Amino acid sequence: MSEGAGQIEFRETPAGVELWVRVTPRASKSELAGVEEGTLRVRVTAPPVEGAANRALVDLLSESLGVPARRIRLVAGGRSRRKRVLIEGLRAGELRARLATQTARTATAPDPNR
Repeated sequence: MSEGAGQIEFRETPAGVELWVRVTPRASKSELAGVEEGTLRVRVTAPPVEGAANRALVDLLSESLGVPARRIRLVAGGRSRRKRVLIEGLRAGELRARLATQTARTATAPDPNR
C-alpha cells in the first residue's frame, strides 16, 4: 500500500472508527492499494455480483488489520465502489498504526512477478 495523496480520513464513533474505502472489483489480486483523497483504495479479485466483492472487502480488511470479520460492517455504499466502513472496537490511532504496519509489510514484500 502506498500513501498516494495524503492520509486516510477517519471518523471516530462510539462503536469504533469509520473510513471511506474505494473498491476495485475483479482485480488481478486482492490488496490494500493506497490512499487517494482521504480514501483507502482496495482491490479485490471478487466480482461485484451478489455481494461477493463486499464479502471479499471485509475478509481482506479483517486479515490485513487483524480484526475479526464480525467487527467490520459496511455502513454505506453496499452497491457502490465507494463505501463507508465501520471497524468496531478500534480507535483512529490504533487503526492508523495497523495500516502503517501493513504499509511497511507491503513495501518490503518481494514482487511475485519477478
